[in-house]
Amino acid sequence: MAKRGKKYVAALQKFDRTRRYTVNEGFGLVRELGAARYDESVEVAINLGVNPKHADQMVRGACVLPHGTGKTMRVLVFAKGDKEAEARNAGADFVGSDDLVEKIQGGWFDFDVAIATPNMMVQVGKIGRLLGPRGLMPNPKVGTVTFDVGQAVVAAKGGKITFRTDKSGVIHAGIGKRSFEPIKLEENFRMLAETLSKLKPSTAKGQYFKAVTVCLTHSPGVRLDANEVANWFRT
Repeated sequence: MAKRGKKYVAALQKFDRTRRYTVNEGFGLVRELGAARYDESVEVAINLGVNPKHADQMVRGACVLPHGTGKTMRVLVFAKGDKEAEARNAGADFVGSDDLVEKIQGGWFDFDVAIATPNMMVQVGKIGRLLGPRGLMPNPKVGTVTFDVGQAVVAAKGGKITFRTDKSGVIHAGIGKRSFEPIKLEENFRMLAETLSKLKPSTAKGQYFKAVTVCLTHSPGVRLDANEVANWFRT
């Protein structure tokens, strides 16, 4: 087991690791655990009652957080002609076509989100093996392959996050910064949970929200009451 630093160990003394806190308590508590000198990200891990080994139980999607992520997103758009101008006018940081493909082939990845028009996907496919492992490959399922590039850029700049279950059925997502007020973190989290609820596979059985943990970038995780989250969406 890796040796923990003094600040991490001190944070562990501030809460009960065996307790499942309410959402309100958890987001208030996690902000007190930070000791870094910068504004750490607030991250959640949500264990869903799905089996990602089955294609029909893979949960993947996107949502726009009402209060954003607190991070300045660098958006790249693969487009030509009028769509190139539309992307630039919407605030995209990098816009191009073959020139950007060549730049990425050379090892450049100074961007956070990649968007492409459908007619550019043949060229983008050439660098799929480079973008995919970094989570940067445009995908129509999360709205990053679209002719409406202006709206896609605005969404990415305004707090849109994408997510997918890992091999264990866990969703990892950043939902804000330590400096955010607890209510804003709660509202961002609720938007993510609501989106996940709508994406619940019809073949998933049992409790869908099995476990929820929230933490800062360098802090221990605080467990939330997954039953509270599940009850939000029961009718």
